[in-house]
Amino acid sequence: MAGGGAAGRYSRQLFVLGGGARRLPGAAVLVSGLRGTGAQAATALVLAGTGRVVLHDRGAACTADLAQQFLLGESDVGQNRAEASRRVLAELNPCVAVGAHTGELSEAFLASFQVVLLTESPLEEQLRIGDFCHACGICFIVANTKGLAGQLFCDFGERFVVDDPAEGDPVCGAVQHISQGNPGVVTCMGAEGSRGHPFCDGDLVTFSGVEGMTELNGREPIPVRVLDAFRLEIGDTSSFSPYRSGGQISQVRLPQVHSYEPLRQALAEPKIWVASTKEVPRSRSLHAAFQALHAFHKEQGRLPRPRAPADTERVLELARSLGTQQGPLDEDIVRAFASVSAGDLCPMASIIGALAAQEVLKAITRKFVPLDQWLYLDALECLVLEGAARLTEEDCAPRGSRYDGQIAVFGTAFQELLSRQKYLVVGAGAIGCELLKNFAMIGLAAGPDGDLTITDMDTIAPSNLPRQLLYRSADISKPKSVVAAAAVRRMNPDVRVTAHQNQVGPATEQLYGDDFFRHLDGVASALDTLEARSYLESRCLRCLTPLLDSGTEGPRGNVLAMVPTVTKPLEPAGDPADDTVPLCTLRFFPRTIQHTLQWARDEFEGLFQLPAEHVNRFMEDPAFSEQLPARNAVEVLERVRGSLQERPRDWQDCVCWAHRHWQSRYHNAIVQLLHTFPLEHESSPGVPFWAGDRSCPHPLTFNPDNDTHLDYILAAAHLFAQTHKVPPCSDRETALSILSSVVLPPFAPQDGLQIPLAEEQEEAQAPVDHRRLAELIQDLAQRRQELVGAEEVQVPLMEPIHFEKDNDIHMNFITAASNLRAENYSIPPADWLTSKRIAGRIVPAIITTTAAVAGLACLEVYKLVWGCRDPSCYRNSHLNLSDCRLFRVQPPLPHTYRPDPFSRPAVPQLWGWAARVWGASAGRYTLLPPWQYGGREWSCWDRLEMRAVGADGQEMMVQEVLDWLQKTHGWTVTMLLRGHTVLYDSEADEEEQARQRVQRISENLEDAGELRQRELQLFYVCEGEDAEAGDARPPLLCSLP
Repeated sequence: MAGGGAAGRYSRQLFVLGGGARRLPGAAVLVSGLRGTGAQAATALVLAGTGRVVLHDRGAACTADLAQQFLLGESDVGQNRAEASRRVLAELNPCVAVGAHTGELSEAFLASFQVVLLTESPLEEQLRIGDFCHACGICFIVANTKGLAGQLFCDFGERFVVDDPAEGDPVCGAVQHISQGNPGVVTCMGAEGSRGHPFCDGDLVTFSGVEGMTELNGREPIPVRVLDAFRLEIGDTSSFSPYRSGGQISQVRLPQVHSYEPLRQALAEPKIWVASTKEVPRSRSLHAAFQALHAFHKEQGRLPRPRAPADTERVLELARSLGTQQGPLDEDIVRAFASVSAGDLCPMASIIGALAAQEVLKAITRKFVPLDQWLYLDALECLVLEGAARLTEEDCAPRGSRYDGQIAVFGTAFQELLSRQKYLVVGAGAIGCELLKNFAMIGLAAGPDGDLTITDMDTIAPSNLPRQLLYRSADISKPKSVVAAAAVRRMNPDVRVTAHQNQVGPATEQLYGDDFFRHLDGVASALDTLEARSYLESRCLRCLTPLLDSGTEGPRGNVLAMVPTVTKPLEPAGDPADDTVPLCTLRFFPRTIQHTLQWARDEFEGLFQLPAEHVNRFMEDPAFSEQLPARNAVEVLERVRGSLQERPRDWQDCVCWAHRHWQSRYHNAIVQLLHTFPLEHESSPGVPFWAGDRSCPHPLTFNPDNDTHLDYILAAAHLFAQTHKVPPCSDRETALSILSSVVLPPFAPQDGLQIPLAEEQEEAQAPVDHRRLAELIQDLAQRRQELVGAEEVQVPLMEPIHFEKDNDIHMNFITAASNLRAENYSIPPADWLTSKRIAGRIVPAIITTTAAVAGLACLEVYKLVWGCRDPSCYRNSHLNLSDCRLFRVQPPLPHTYRPDPFSRPAVPQLWGWAARVWGASAGRYTLLPPWQYGGREWSCWDRLEMRAVGADGQEMMVQEVLDWLQKTHGWTVTMLLRGHTVLYDSEADEEEQARQRVQRISENLEDAGELRQRELQLFYVCEGEDAEAGDARPPLLCSLP
């Protein structure tokens, strides 16, 4: 099998980088400059498994480095940065040779590297090394961050070949029909359960496994033209044989050749990537500003002093001198850049360092299109914040503090604000680790009043190590939150950090209730499920707590800011697509490798988990059979008896069982299917049964010399042995010796066997065979008595095995079982890694994306700490590192609706209600009937608040709440709800209404599965109002006594 080792460790990364990742162990990369940007890039490259990473820096670490260079500690101050960083990076990944160089960057030294990355280097050195690298075919990258701006440049030579320019694997689809014609039309559907095909106009495709029109199999790639979601045009098929059934259509990607200019020429004639044409003047101005900064440093021997007007104006003068060749200059941008260019911010270093590392990986793996050639990023919007705009040179002067680089941008008072923050980080995985690293560096919650809470239920797994930098091999199986908190304290001993091991959800609302969330200054979400993220969003919305939601998938990532009353609440996640495959398709008529992999997952559960659970319950509880649902009692008890009958004594018995099961699944079952539905069988007169969605299978003959056959035997026997607590053996020769003596009886198919052809037939239940059930119960009772009396029997009798995608034995079984099934049906097989991704439902991940996303999120933290109320200062970020694209846009504003003065009186309602009644042609809305919600404009953040204390000093009854709404707002309420619990319904009968009116509003909370809280959120429907518009009115928050 191809699993284990490096493939298992780097599996999430391999799903991003593809086969080109196998070049990483043989690559050598130089990273020059070991301050924040260089440290981030070097860390990503070491975690990614680059063969040799050499660090270069001639400077000594200083105290100010400790707020951006997370590889350094206080004890490293005064030591060479490269040497100190090397020690930490060497621990991160023992498979990588990490070296340090403190001398000159001579041509002889540079010649040994495939990629050279320069950070913090003077322009003269960049030009010298850039010329040499371009001439020698060495990929050359420059990455710089100064204050709130960053710069990235790539030169990969005059002829750089990209082997695979796009994300993911080439797409494929299942063929359903191909017409004879010119052009021929292919009807197909996506292979992974999507409704339509995944192809685009111009895609090149090949065909395999087509029956009937076999002329298409193995042909050179054919271009397609998309007709609709299910049909594609291909070339002339008029002379081909008629299509019968089956087949797969697969995309083919061809290599691309790219050419790059050397740095010297690219400076004068820059090609700059921009998100839109509106960004061109800004990026060109930053291009000139960085050059002017180099000139200032050469002239003055230092960077401009923070907020020093004379230095800022001098940088502007130098930039103007470049103006004629660089285009129009935005002088405000240059001034803003220069005024804080002496600053060093860990979030900016994280972003630019991560982007630079991804370009290095492109150079090595030749996966994805490199940057062409410049990229500029800035967060200068931070300087227009009310607190930042008033800062002086004195406010930003260095204090000899670790935070001097941040004080240079935001001042000392801001650092004090940061230290008092109270934040919750939910999730300590890949994004969570990067967020915590940034929080430690910037000093969030590093003061006596600060508090940083981390919560994560998971423990550390080996597959976490290549992308979660806070963890080491020695931490495997330890709680993530505990290890992450300890790492934060090592990075910054002043941070007040607390580790929890809880899920944030309905079950923990007593711990993470309204008071907890209202006490926070912000929440950072690093969750990987839509359900968990949606819940956290709802809690922050209810408690008016700022939320930064971050997510990644492969090279893509995003950061969404939700700021109470300032931005629109985050949209609730839609229900995940239902990719359920009909059982009859999985059992008898698979079409794609996804089907066979799901079948293999079901096999795993049915062989190694459920039988063991049932046997253990049977042994523990004499009444087990009586507790089974009647509809499947016979089936379950049959399996229990089978498991008891098949109990192996030794490894030989396990191998023999695996052989019998192989024969049953891949030979006998197919022979039976073809006996019931022969090749010539017709669904109806003239309509072949084996056509369209149904591919005719063929039985396999066991061959111990076939690697896949033997892989299956070894994996199945190992798992069977484990469930029965028999010592396994992995020796292939031993297994072959056992198999050579196994003789299986011939198989005779049954006549008249019913095979379901549709989901409805699968769900139809046969009547319970009570006689058979009684026989099984009696037989099993006797067996149980015999086993209980046996001294050597262990309790529990069997060990249930739950599928783990990171267990190589589990994946060996799944891969072999799926590929054998695929061979039955002429479906192209999947390799071990692809099988792991699909069967394990793994989201591809890579350290570069998570680091960049966390940096972008922390830029928004700066604005929250300032208490910014200006929506134009916030940014939602969307990035795609596959083509180095980064979009930062203002978040949507909250919904607010006003009555239309030209229509009958209307009520400003919220969310979906307004959308349903918006007058598209008139550009206004009319709400019918007219509700006067307080006669004022409402925002989607608004809510009604009341102290729910009745006249008797006790908690209000429902009637008192109804009276309060009538008296205070003039609303006659017809329905009052607490979550899904109806507290009052005007359409109920009089007796029920009377009961409802006198009950307390928190009554029966526990019965409804809700937790007792000090504050309840109620919803209501007013007289004449549409009950379906429940999200269109402000909620009512009731404070309980």
